[in-house]
Amino acid sequence: MEQELTDKEYNCKDCDNRCGKLDVYDWIGDLPKTSNQTLIVEVQFKNTRKGYYKNSTQIVLEKGDIVAVEASPGHDVGVVTLVGDLVLLQMLKNGINPDTVELKRIYRKAKPVDVAKWNEARALERQTMLESRTLAQKLGLNMKIGDVEYQGDCTKAIFYYIADERVDFRELIKVLADKFKVRIEMRQIGARQEAGRIGGIGPCGRDLCCASWMTNFVSVTTNAARYQEISLNPQKLAGQCGKLKCCLNYELDVYMDAISDFPNTSIPLVAEEGNYQHIKTDVFKRLMWYGMNRDTTGVMLTVDKVKEIIELNKKGKKIGNLGGESVVIRETNEIVYQNIVGQESITRFDDKNKRKRTRGGKKHRAKQNRQNNESSNDKQ
Repeated sequence: MEQELTDKEYNCKDCDNRCGKLDVYDWIGDLPKTSNQTLIVEVQFKNTRKGYYKNSTQIVLEKGDIVAVEASPGHDVGVVTLVGDLVLLQMLKNGINPDTVELKRIYRKAKPVDVAKWNEARALERQTMLESRTLAQKLGLNMKIGDVEYQGDCTKAIFYYIADERVDFRELIKVLADKFKVRIEMRQIGARQEAGRIGGIGPCGRDLCCASWMTNFVSVTTNAARYQEISLNPQKLAGQCGKLKCCLNYELDVYMDAISDFPNTSIPLVAEEGNYQHIKTDVFKRLMWYGMNRDTTGVMLTVDKVKEIIELNKKGKKIGNLGGESVVIRETNEIVYQNIVGQESITRFDDKNKRKRTRGGKKHRAKQNRQNNESSNDKQ
């Protein structure tokens, strides 16, 4: 009963760490087990740390079991995340050869004493991180300790830190070992890895990709923004980690395919009145803007027209009036109503000749008045 409670307590949905983003769907788990099934088991620890261990004692293990595994020194405690033949595929995917690598062993399923010690070690991690930051600051080290992970038997602690330059932390290790009475291991990580361990909300309103599902980090350059015609604004292009957003690479391949037949934007268009330089491009509408001054709106041309002009320039010909070659495209969101039921215009009763008839009426009344006056004078 106690083992079931601890399993539920460790469930990633109920804790605040990021250990669930590396879950692997066992798509062959419902197949019958064979006699030559592999003895290698995938075990996951805090956050993104995973390892592959050999079940030499052939303990019956399932996904979600808490196990004690071999460590140096002592033992560590983790959760089984994958068993069966799919483990071998995951090892090959991560570049690990199961035939050549030396794997550590799984000792046993975790006992209540192991789980209690493990929970005690996890409870010390945050306070240890805060105190270690203070000690590093007192020693004048230009580094930031982002996270601390205790080993399952509480005999070793891994300190994850970020630094822009080389740091001599030998004195810090002595101070930490004397204060916390454990073996110290320092691991340097990047800003992206730190953001993935801490987590946060992106400008899209969702959890950070590095903290929710991303397992590796691909380098992102400003060329990704240039190919997608994105404004090079550092404040908008940078993510929570201060580096370029990983999502700049998501649609890059689509843009690269779309602009594969576009002309080189560094080639000017030669006209009689001068050279036209490239200003901007609408990739999916296949439109390009050229102007004599980059501050102006420029002339809008289709990609095919730009290619045609470049070919003419290569033959030594100049365009007479590039402005006349522009493609006019009007975009409007105005709703256009049409007479589709045979009704006449609602203005058909408006008196369009009202002004003319009014002027004619005045003349007629004036003439009638004059005739009346003349007849009255004759009678007198």
